[in-house]
Amino acid sequence: MRLGFVGTGAITSAIVKGLAGSSCADWPVIVSPRSRSMAEELAASVPSVRIAAGNQDVVDQSDMVFLAIRPQIAPEVISGLAFRNGQSVVSLVAGLSIPALERLIPASVEITRAIPLPSVEIRACVTPIMPPNPAVATVFDALGSSIGVSSPVEFDGYVAGSAVMATYFGIVDTVVKWMQANGLDGSGADIYARGLFGNLGDVLRARPDLTLEALRAGHTTVGGLNEMVHDRFTGEGGALALKKGLDAVLARVRG
Repeated sequence: MRLGFVGTGAITSAIVKGLAGSSCADWPVIVSPRSRSMAEELAASVPSVRIAAGNQDVVDQSDMVFLAIRPQIAPEVISGLAFRNGQSVVSLVAGLSIPALERLIPASVEITRAIPLPSVEIRACVTPIMPPNPAVATVFDALGSSIGVSSPVEFDGYVAGSAVMATYFGIVDTVVKWMQANGLDGSGADIYARGLFGNLGDVLRARPDLTLEALRAGHTTVGGLNEMVHDRFTGEGGALALKKGLDAVLARVRG
C-alpha cells in the first residue's frame, strides 16, 4: 500500500514517524514538499519516505491519500487535485464533512474521515474513523488502535472530545507552578507532576474493566486530600467550565 500525504505538518510528521516503527514500516510513503524543512527531515530519517514534486504528484503516486491541510485552505487545495476512481482518500481536515468532500472531489473515491492525535507518533493513539474502513483501520491500528464510527453526529462528538489536550497540559502546568510557588524545587515539581499524570493515564488504559467513577472513588479517601480538591474543583465550577468549553467546540464543529 502506497501512502501519500497532502500537507506535511505536525500531524503528518507524527503519523509517518509512528509508521516507521510499526507493522507498516515498509509501506512506501510520499509527502508533499510543504513544509519543505519537515518533509526533508522525514525523508532523511525514515527510509520509506520520499518527497513529491507537488500535491498532484502525491495523489498520482499513492493508493491512499491523506489530506492533512488546514481547514481554511482545504477547499482550494482539494478542488485543484485530480483523484482516480476507486482511490482511497482519508481526510484529517476538521469540520469538513464527507458530503462537502464529495463536492470537491468529482472522482468516485472512497472517503474516510479520521481524528489522529499527536500520540500516533508513539503508537499509543485511539483514532476514530468514519465510516468504518478496514484498510484505513489497518493504518491506524498500527499507530495504536482505531474506532469505527458510522454516524456523523457521533463522529462530531469525538472531534469535540479531542479538544481537551491543551486543557490537560494546562492543568499539569498549573499543578507544577503551584508546587513551585509553595517551596518545591522547580525540576522536582515538574518531574513529579509528569510522572503523576502519566501514571494516571496508564491506570486508565490498564483498567478498562472499571468505570471512570469507580476509578475516581478508588483514588479518593472519604474526608481525605483528593476528596478536598475534587470537591473544590467541582464546587467552584471547574467541571462546568469544561463542559461549557466542549459545548462550544461541538457547536463550532456542527456549524
